[in-house]
Amino acid sequence: MVRTSLTGPGQFVHIKCGHSRLLRRPISVCDWQGSPEGDTLTIVFEVRGEGTAWLARRPVGRHVDVLGLLGNGFQVEDQGAYLLVGGGIGVPPLLGCAKVCGGGSVALLGFRSKDRALLVDELAEACLAVRVATDDGSLYHHGFVDELVRQELSKNRSFRAVLACGPKPMLKSVVQAAAEFGVPCQVSMEERMACGVGACLGCAVQMRDGTMRHVCKDGPVFDAEEVDWDA
Repeated sequence: MVRTSLTGPGQFVHIKCGHSRLLRRPISVCDWQGSPEGDTLTIVFEVRGEGTAWLARRPVGRHVDVLGLLGNGFQVEDQGAYLLVGGGIGVPPLLGCAKVCGGGSVALLGFRSKDRALLVDELAEACLAVRVATDDGSLYHHGFVDELVRQELSKNRSFRAVLACGPKPMLKSVVQAAAEFGVPCQVSMEERMACGVGACLGCAVQMRDGTMRHVCKDGPVFDAEEVDWDA
C-alpha cells in the first residue's frame, strides 16, 4: 500500500527487493484503487534477475519496502480517445490509461510470442478494441506493433494522442508512424535506474535540444518530439 496521490497513469514505484540487494527495482503502476485508508496499487512485472525473482516469491500478505509514487505519467483527459501502444512488459501501465480514458481508446499490443502475452483480456474490457501482434505469428497479427499503428491511423486520425510504452526501438518506430499521420505522441522511456529520484543522474536520455533529462525525475513519460531518437 502506498499512501500518496497518483498524478497520472504511467508513474512507477521503486521497490526494495531483499536486504542484500542495494538497488531498488523500478516497476510501473498497472492499476490502482483508492480508499479512505490509502491507495492500493497493482503492479505486473517480468522476472529478469535476482531482484524480481525475490519479489515474485513474496507470499501473500508480506510487506515490502516501496518508494513512490515517482515520476511523471501520461497526460490524459477523462473520456478521451487515445491510441494505446505497448510492447512486452511495457503493456501494464496502459491498463491504467485505458481506465482513466473511460473505454473509448484502442489498444495495440506487441509481444514476442503467444506465451509472452499479458493483460489482453483486461485491456479488452477497458478499451473500445484491442489488437495484438506477435513477432513469430503465434497470436493474431504476424509482425511488429508499429505495423498495427499505421493500419489504425490510416483509418482513424482522430485520437487525441498515441500513448506508447515499451523498448526504445519499438518506441522509435511508433513515434515515426504517429508523426506520419500528424497525431501527437507521448512515450514512456525505459532506462537502467539507481536512485529513482534524480540524485544519481544515471538514467539520462538525450533530448533534441541537446540537453539531458532523467527518466526517474523528468519522465518516465516524455513528449515524443522532445526526445533525440538518433542519440
